[in-house]
Amino acid sequence: MLNLKKRLSGLILTIALAAALCVPAAAAQNSTQNFTRSKTYAGEFSDVAPGTTFYDNAAALYEYGLSVGKSDGTFGLKDSVTVGQIVIFSGRIHSLYATGDAESGAAGFRKEGQAAYEPYLAYLQTAGVLGTEMDGLYTAPATRAQVAHVLAATLPASALPLVNDSLVTTAYASRQYITDVTEYTDYYDDILTLYKAGLSVGSDARGTFAPNDRITRGAATAMLTRMVDPALRLTPAWTVTTGPAASENYSAAGTSWADLITGDTTYSAAPTTKGQIAADIAYMLSRESNVLELDYGGAVTSQYVDNVMNTALNAVKTYCEQMYNSVECTYQSSIGKVTLTFSAVATGANLPSYRDYTLSAAIAVHDKLWSEGTITANMTQMEKARAYYKWICDNCVYDTGAKDDSISHIAYALFRNGRAVCDGYSGAYNLLLKLEGIECYALSNSDHIWTVATLDGKSYHIDTTWGDASNGVDYSYFAMTADQSWKHHSW
Repeated sequence: MLNLKKRLSGLILTIALAAALCVPAAAAQNSTQNFTRSKTYAGEFSDVAPGTTFYDNAAALYEYGLSVGKSDGTFGLKDSVTVGQIVIFSGRIHSLYATGDAESGAAGFRKEGQAAYEPYLAYLQTAGVLGTEMDGLYTAPATRAQVAHVLAATLPASALPLVNDSLVTTAYASRQYITDVTEYTDYYDDILTLYKAGLSVGSDARGTFAPNDRITRGAATAMLTRMVDPALRLTPAWTVTTGPAASENYSAAGTSWADLITGDTTYSAAPTTKGQIAADIAYMLSRESNVLELDYGGAVTSQYVDNVMNTALNAVKTYCEQMYNSVECTYQSSIGKVTLTFSAVATGANLPSYRDYTLSAAIAVHDKLWSEGTITANMTQMEKARAYYKWICDNCVYDTGAKDDSISHIAYALFRNGRAVCDGYSGAYNLLLKLEGIECYALSNSDHIWTVATLDGKSYHIDTTWGDASNGVDYSYFAMTADQSWKHHSW
C-alpha cells in the first residue's frame, strides 16, 4: 500500500506540474501584444471563400476571436451594420487590447434583459472611449462617418500610429483628395484619422469616403481588422503637388459610370419599399447594367408590378446623368419574376454609344476647367459648383421645339449639340458635379427637373435650366435653400 501511495503521489505530482507548464503567460495590460490570431479560419462562414471580396478581413476577424459570424453560418459581407454592432466590435477590440480577452471588458456590465450592445457600450463609456452622443441611434444602420467616430477612439494613439499623417494632411488641405469630406461633415476629424492610421484609403483613386453612406459588414470588417493587424493597414497611392501643377492630378480620365454611384447599393430580389427599390437601382447602375431582375417568389398582380415599375423609373430618374428615362417590363405573374429594362427615348440601339460620348465629353470639360485654372484645388465645393453652373449656362441653349421623344431630354444633347431641355441640363450638370466628387441627385415634379447638391456639408437646390437666362447667367437659381426652391417649383 505504501508503494501504491507513493506511485499515486508521484503521478499526482507529475500531472500538477504538467498542468502548471500549460498555463499561458498572463496577458499584457494595454498592449498590442494581445492582438494575436488564436484560431485558424477553415471556412467557418459559408459565404466567405478564397477570392471573395474582404475574404482576408473576415477570416482575420474570426482568427482574432472578434467574430463567429451569424447564427445561420454566414458572415453577411453585404449586410448593413447597425451602430450598436459597431459598438460591440469596438468594445471587443478595446477589451482585447486592455486585458487580453475580447469579452472581459463587457462582462462586468452584463445585466438580464439588455440589448446585445449595452454591456459593450457601458464598458466603452466607463473607459472614456464613447459618450452619449449616439444615444437613440444604436439600432439604426451605421453611416461610414459614425463608424469612423467609434473606431477612431477605440485604441490610444500609441496603438494606432498615424503612419500616413503628412500625406493625408497635405492631400486633404489642398483639396486634391477626400473631397467629399469637409469641416462641415459629421466626425470629419475621425474620418481623417482613419486615413492617417491606414484604416481606409477611400473607395476610389481620389480617396472618396462617402461619409453619409451606410456601411456594409464587409467594409466595416476591413477597417476593424486593420486596427488589430498592422500588416493589413494601407498607404494611399496618392501623388500630392502644390501650386499650378496641382491641377494635373485632377484629371477624371478613366472614370466609369459605375464610379459615380455612391450610397446604398444593397440588392433585394423582392423589394417592397421605395428605399429597397432605390437601392436596387443603385445596385444595377453600379454594375453598369440597364436591366434589373426581381423575383418575388410567388404570384403578383399586374397592378403590383406596375407600381414597382413606376417606382423604379422614378428612382432611376434621380440619376438623370445616367440618361435612363424610360422602362419596359416583362413579368411572369404566377411566379413573381419581373424584369425591368431601362432605356432612353429617341435613342434606340445608340444609347450605349451616346453614353460613352457623354462621359468622355464631360471628362474633357472637367479636365479643361482644371487645366485652365477655372477650377482650382483651394476652391470650396460651392465655388466649384458655381463654376460648372456658369459653364452649363454658357454652353447650352434651351430647345424650345423639343417634343416628349426628343433627344434633348438627355445629357448627350447638351454636350453634343449645345441644346437641351431641363433633364438634359440637369443630367449634364450632375455628371460634372459627380466627376468632381460632389454628391447630388435630380429632383422633379410633373413638368420640371433640377439638381439637389451637397456643397461643403449643406444641401442646396440648383436649377441650371432657369439659370440659363437670355441675357446671361442668372445666379438667383444657384444654391437655393429648399424654401426658396419651393417658391419656384414645388415637388
